[in-house]
Amino acid sequence: MGDVMLICPLDYRYGREEMKAVFSEESRLNAQLLVEAALARAQASVGNIPRTAADEITRKAVPEIVTLDRVKEIEAETKHDVMAIVRALSEQCEGDAGRYVHLGATSNDIVDTATGLEFKHALDIIEADLDKLILTLAQLAKKHRSTVEIGRTHGQFAIPTTFGFKIAGYVSEMLRHRDRVRELKARACVGKMSGAIGTGAGFGEKFFKVQEAVMKDLGLGIEDAATQIVCRDRYSELVFVLGLIATSCERYATEVRNLQRSEIGEVSEAFDVKKQVGSSTMAQKKNPMLSENVCGLARVVRSYIAPQMESMVLWHERDLTNSSAERFILTHVAVLTDDILYKMIDVFAHLNVYEKNMRRNIDSANGFIMAESALLSLAGKGLGRQESHELVRQIAIRAEAEGKGLKQALRESKEVMSLLSPQELDAAMDPDNYVGSAPQMVDQVVKAAERALGKKVA
Repeated sequence: MGDVMLICPLDYRYGREEMKAVFSEESRLNAQLLVEAALARAQASVGNIPRTAADEITRKAVPEIVTLDRVKEIEAETKHDVMAIVRALSEQCEGDAGRYVHLGATSNDIVDTATGLEFKHALDIIEADLDKLILTLAQLAKKHRSTVEIGRTHGQFAIPTTFGFKIAGYVSEMLRHRDRVRELKARACVGKMSGAIGTGAGFGEKFFKVQEAVMKDLGLGIEDAATQIVCRDRYSELVFVLGLIATSCERYATEVRNLQRSEIGEVSEAFDVKKQVGSSTMAQKKNPMLSENVCGLARVVRSYIAPQMESMVLWHERDLTNSSAERFILTHVAVLTDDILYKMIDVFAHLNVYEKNMRRNIDSANGFIMAESALLSLAGKGLGRQESHELVRQIAIRAEAEGKGLKQALRESKEVMSLLSPQELDAAMDPDNYVGSAPQMVDQVVKAAERALGKKVA
């Protein structure tokens, strides 16, 4: 590390290099130089500056020539980051090309348009992450479409479901997030080239052509009616969507953590028994560390939603209160959401599923999870639905107090057996017969994933 003091955990603990590279100082400088070059080309295309000047600016607007060290050196004197780039670029241009750098623009024409480029790249990465997670989840759902498991409400046994159906719900949710990200790109990946307060006055009569040419060159949308900056509802939507994605992942990770509890034991994260350590003192421990990590990081992502929304509220055409906040918000939200998604892919790609323990837990319910099935079977024999409910409720309460299973207690009821044959009671009390259309809904969700991804789920 040398003399570098690292403070932010993104620098040394969290985040993938691919996403962190999008928001590095070097990448940000490169994006801003790309914008300056695009501006010069646009100005030349409408005859505002010489084509030779635009060509020279384009040649020199690369970080190998306009170095980060030189920009920082100038910024230390000027106390202005964008002017440092403008000066560093201008001094590298030969002839009189330097005089045309940044012509007509304001700082946030460069800053926000460069941010649009960052968003474009970052959202492509997030979408690719979502595709990988959707495929991973869909494969797991398909494999366990008919694996019967107890559903739980309020932390207690409810009725049977299938593990595949639980996972199919995650697939469906992630498909919606994929749609949100794809829709978001058009609204978030925009720039402006309209000057000091968005009127375009600095570009003269050819303003519309200049702005359109810049954004077409860079592949970005246009802020229709900017202030000095791109309107921050766009950034707030981006942060909120990434917060939604992170929160969904926290939901899934929480379920893994709960199902890995010792007394449940229905799934567990993969654990490298040769090398991995679960505890510094409890040598037997195999903790759901990735899922717990996801839960913690998701809370950090969500915490940035409020300050980003507050960054929408600026004085008049703008002030600087958003600037310092967004230097934290946008980078951290993108890097952490990508990190969270990749960890979720890892968790579900290598998840241990213990079908025997699922069956054990079903058996431990002693038939009580089949109360709804029993009452509906009775109702189907002509006993009113409310009367069926009350009859089964009273039998269940008595059975629990006497330490009996529900099936035994129902069989001992003359009223029940006057309506149901022993075979019908057996069928009504079989958990495998009471998962409804869960497997078929898994099939539907898997097909939806295949349509979205354009590939077959193995």
